[in-house]
Amino acid sequence: MRGVTAGSESVLELLPMVFADPGEARARAEQVLRAGPPPLHASVAHQVLGIWQRDFGDLRIALRHLRRARSLAARADSADREADVLATLGVALVHAGRTRQGLASFERGVARGSGHTRARVLFRRAYVWWVLGRHPEALEDVRRALPVLRQLADDIWTARALTLRATVHLALGAVDRAVADFTAAERLWETTGQEHDKADVVESRGLAAFRSGDIPVALRLLDEAEERYAKLGTPTYMLSLRRCEVLRAAGLAPEALAEADAAIALLDRIGGQSTRKAELLLAAARAARSAGDAPTAIARAAVAVRLFAAQRRGWWETHARLVLIEARVAAGRRSGRMVADAAAVAERLTAFGSPAAPEASLLAGRIALALGRTADAERHLAVAARSRHGGPPVPRVSGWVAQALRARAAGSRRGVLEACRRGLDVLDDHRMTLGASELRAHATAQGAELAAMAQQASLAQGGPRRLLVWSERWRATVLSAPPTRPPADPALLSTLTAYREIAARAQDARREGRPVPVLEREQRRLEREIRSRTHHMRGAAPHEGDRFDTGRLLDRLGDGRLVELAVVDGRVHVLLCGRGKVRRFTGGPLVEAVAEAEYVQAALRRLAHPGAEARLPLVEAAGRRLQELLLGGAAAQLGPGPVVIVPPGALHRVPWALLPALRDRVLSVSPSAGSWLRARETEPPPDGRAVLVRGPGLATGGAEVPQLADRYGTATVLEGEDAQVPRVLAELDGAGLAHLAAHGTFRADSPLFSALRMTDGPLIVHDFERLARSPYRIILSSCDTARLASVGADELLGLVTALLPLGTAGVVASSAPVNDAAVVPLMLALHKGLDTGLSLAEALRDARAALPGDTVHQATGWAFAAFGAA
Repeated sequence: MRGVTAGSESVLELLPMVFADPGEARARAEQVLRAGPPPLHASVAHQVLGIWQRDFGDLRIALRHLRRARSLAARADSADREADVLATLGVALVHAGRTRQGLASFERGVARGSGHTRARVLFRRAYVWWVLGRHPEALEDVRRALPVLRQLADDIWTARALTLRATVHLALGAVDRAVADFTAAERLWETTGQEHDKADVVESRGLAAFRSGDIPVALRLLDEAEERYAKLGTPTYMLSLRRCEVLRAAGLAPEALAEADAAIALLDRIGGQSTRKAELLLAAARAARSAGDAPTAIARAAVAVRLFAAQRRGWWETHARLVLIEARVAAGRRSGRMVADAAAVAERLTAFGSPAAPEASLLAGRIALALGRTADAERHLAVAARSRHGGPPVPRVSGWVAQALRARAAGSRRGVLEACRRGLDVLDDHRMTLGASELRAHATAQGAELAAMAQQASLAQGGPRRLLVWSERWRATVLSAPPTRPPADPALLSTLTAYREIAARAQDARREGRPVPVLEREQRRLEREIRSRTHHMRGAAPHEGDRFDTGRLLDRLGDGRLVELAVVDGRVHVLLCGRGKVRRFTGGPLVEAVAEAEYVQAALRRLAHPGAEARLPLVEAAGRRLQELLLGGAAAQLGPGPVVIVPPGALHRVPWALLPALRDRVLSVSPSAGSWLRARETEPPPDGRAVLVRGPGLATGGAEVPQLADRYGTATVLEGEDAQVPRVLAELDGAGLAHLAAHGTFRADSPLFSALRMTDGPLIVHDFERLARSPYRIILSSCDTARLASVGADELLGLVTALLPLGTAGVVASSAPVNDAAVVPLMLALHKGLDTGLSLAEALRDARAALPGDTVHQATGWAFAAFGAA
């Protein structure tokens, strides 16, 4: 730069330091200003403070510093210095929403600068073009800047330019080009000390992994970037934006909404960038829409549209308009004007080269179909359907949804089923790349519409067998293969141990009436860390798995019956399988059945305590109503043999033994017919050893355990200090039979943290998933151990479903609070039956019959169910 002397070099070093060690750069800049420097040095110091405030603090303060830096650069008579400041000021003005002023500042900067400085100005203008969504202009400025930066061996700015170009490629859907540029940039960053820039490229690689459809790697890289930023003490809003996008795609929309809201609140508190706020509002709107919260999505998207329009950011504004229309449709609005608006959005997105264009065409097609405008619908859906042939999984699935809608509008049942099959195959392969069972379950939500359309088509014309096949196609898919075992990660194991200790301390404090807010905050932090680390696990390569075979099911049933409840258009359809055929009966509305089941659950809780005998007739009457709603005419056709019930997720809490037609039967429950078949064909371990565990704090002290120990003789008994999680897990691994008498807690907000209380703290679902093979049979004798959370399309998460894909063929557990004293005789009778060679379902039926006839014991027997087929 003209006018810069050798003595200036140490001050000029502050500029690259802002992205190497931001806190140190800020402190040194303030120190320079306190020394009363000449104009040139003061200009640099003010620019450094302006950059810091622009990116990490208050934008108003940033603008004051940068305007002062520009004035001082002019006084120092350094054209290149002034050009550099004008570029920094231009970025700040655009982030403040003053787009016209920002671009004017860049025009002056490009005119004032020369050579190396002009190349840096062009790079920063390219960045602004990207912020504004003007991608061709961004690529052009990078094209002009890169040769100069490379020729001067300016590795830092070359790496920045490559990173920016890669980010623009991602916005245009060119993932391979983006990955190549990110890789080249990362090689250059490794030769520098620019720690903030290095974190930024890790974050960007996470976004590239997400665009490639690799959610676990994306989450791992974003978490790594966050750790790097935390060490530097710098907040970053782009990271929040990117994590929102990935979380939403992973089916974790509520978490994405919370992340966006927290970042918006922080921006508002510090007076941060207006551009980032608009982007976060768009992310929040998308998350709210995915979470089914249409009013919030409409409110956030509307504000985002206004902000983007004021900032002259047409690319972003168009994306926000897409979300706004989607949210309004979700709220039940339909009109011809909305078809035109969605079509206009699709055209603009296509002109921008946005990968979201097919989504807008699909939206226009949906609205047109709802209005009966079939010709318009066909035109828009045909465009949307093109995305089914390539690209990341989720857009391909949307393309198959469009194709299925086209086929349905044309009256082609075969076309509907083919499109649904192809779309679910794509999503199945994607789901199996996810290692965590939670992510696999949530991913199924993206296939719910395809599965529902296939069921509707099958119900209309295909017959009971076809409806059964399609009801199975997208049900309990999480149980079709074991989750990836958590790695032998010392950090994860350490976090699990810390979580157990904190949770135990919090529970003790609550029992003693001491305050627990600090412990609860730490427990939530550890839960987030555990979930984060398990989400990083990648699944096995996509595999075919076991395709459901109706003939095989009918052969395996023998004299028994399997009753699968399919819900189509809000009504229960009963598929009765047995004696070589599948028959369909009509049940009642699902909403009525769910309401009745909730009433029965509440009543069972009351019957678990003495003095509620008067309510028994009401409960039995509710059982009869449930039978009519859920079994209809099939109740009279069950035959004398055992019965397997396969309910949808919404009905998993029904106490099936309460229904009159099932009360005295050998009865088991399964999340899917396929899951029952796998359990039926699971071989028991050769040694068949028994493990008996007695946790702390039980009202009866786990009174059945000593008697069971006498019955089994060689069983391993774990109680007191022996009943600690590491020892319990070691003994459970590969056991033939496990009986766990321990307090159970169900976490509706986070079902994989549902737990059994051991001496050293909770034994959670994440612990069970570390087993090489869970016990062949498990009996959980405490309250609420069969409670599950319904997520995704029709998936259930909780203790029982965690065990079934890990080698457990049968579980006995309770879906309601039970009377501890009444459990003891039930459990003793159950084990007596097992000792004579009965299955869990057979032994449970006989155990119920052997109980005393009072209300408390009856309610206790009804609360327990046998799951699986052992």
